[in-house]
Amino acid sequence: MRVLIAEDDAIPRMILKIAVEKFGHECLVAEDGAQAWDMYQTASVNVVISDRVMPGMDGVELCKRIRAAFKPGYTYFIFLSALGEREEALAGLQAGADDYLAKPFDPDDLRARLLVAARVTELHRQLHEQQVELRRLNKELFEQGRRDPLTQLSNRLRLKEDLVLLIGQAERYAKRYCAVMCDVDNFKSYNDFYGHLAGDEILRVLAQTLAKGCREGDAAYRYGGEEFLLILPEQTAENAAIAAERFRKSIEALALPHQSKSPPGVITISAGVATLEPCDYEATHLWIKRADDAMYRAKQDGRNCVRVAGA
Repeated sequence: MRVLIAEDDAIPRMILKIAVEKFGHECLVAEDGAQAWDMYQTASVNVVISDRVMPGMDGVELCKRIRAAFKPGYTYFIFLSALGEREEALAGLQAGADDYLAKPFDPDDLRARLLVAARVTELHRQLHEQQVELRRLNKELFEQGRRDPLTQLSNRLRLKEDLVLLIGQAERYAKRYCAVMCDVDNFKSYNDFYGHLAGDEILRVLAQTLAKGCREGDAAYRYGGEEFLLILPEQTAENAAIAAERFRKSIEALALPHQSKSPPGVITISAGVATLEPCDYEATHLWIKRADDAMYRAKQDGRNCVRVAGA
């Protein structure tokens, strides 16, 4: 361990240092509380052994500052107190110290307290590591709960949360957003012909292609079944239609066979575009529905095309 000694008397300070190093620990030495506090802030310290009465900053103040400091790990604090100063030792414990050592100290007493300190600081280290791992796992579970397990795109729960944030941003900054609803053409017949495992693989490939085609700031979701939703910020309907056409062409360019179509061909998507205008933020569900309706109009118009709501 690294032990910081705060003692204004040179002889006890040197005796403590020799004893601590004899027990195999690294030692830092401060001549008063203020110097000890400066050293504590810049060095990693496991144990502080401090006299209670020192000029300037006393041991109680040093202990309070250490307990209030935001540093990783736990610092075990031992007060030095003269024989008969039990009330002063109790005040130190109330200030946050873990133990006290009577002066003049017995080397065996010091060794015993350092053994306890080593166990306590190790337990705190293990607990800190467990807490870090628990936070990591909780974050991972949070993300998994908002990600579609098949396509790895964001799911409907994430969409619902993102729409709340989107509306807040839109109301504050008068932003315009466009929604692009995409649906795989003739997907049921593909599943019937090739099997559901092959259909799942198609959805994964299409999801990757759509996500790859998104700009920074765009968001891609699996809306349900073979439907994908793209949210494009700061886009006019015209520009969003151009983007949707780019997405459509990128899927068609994959040239994934679809022999169950009539006539046989490749996997394609139909897309619908709808704009959420500034000051229209209360109608987000209608906004998504307009994109969905435009997508169905693309289906009716022969599939593998893009249609814009209201056009």
